[in-house]
Amino acid sequence: MTDASPTSPDPTSSSGRLIDRLGIQLLEVGAQRTVGTMPVAGNTQPYGLLHGGATAALAETLGSYAAAAHAGPGRRAVGIELNATHHRSARAGIVTGTATAIHLGRRTATYEIVVLDPESRRLCTARLTCMLIDERTD
Repeated sequence: MTDASPTSPDPTSSSGRLIDRLGIQLLEVGAQRTVGTMPVAGNTQPYGLLHGGATAALAETLGSYAAAAHAGPGRRAVGIELNATHHRSARAGIVTGTATAIHLGRRTATYEIVVLDPESRRLCTARLTCMLIDERTD
C-alpha cells in the first residue's frame, strides 16, 4: 500500500469489521487513487447476484480509505454522502473497485468509485464525499 497516513484505518487489523465480513482486500491506498477487490461469493442477494449493498459498501470503503490518506495526520475522514448506480450484475468471481479523487479539499474530499467485474465490465459507478475533521483528543 502507498500513501496511507497514520490516521488511515489499519487494513491489516481484523476485528470483525465489515471489510473483513465482505472479504474486501485493499491492493493500493493513496489519496489520489485506492484500489480493492471483493468476492461475489458470500455477498449475494437471494437470486445469486452480487448484492447492491455489498457493492456500495466496497465503494464507500475504498473512498473512505483514500480520503483518510488525504486527510493526513491528526485528521479523520467521515462519509457524508454516497450514491451508486448499478449498471449490471455479477454472479461469480472477484470484483475490483477503483476510487479516483475528484476533489481534494481542506474540509471535504470526493471520489468516483468504479467497480468492474472479472471481465472488466462496469458493474457500478459510485460517488462518495467525505468530511475531513480533526481527530478528537478526549
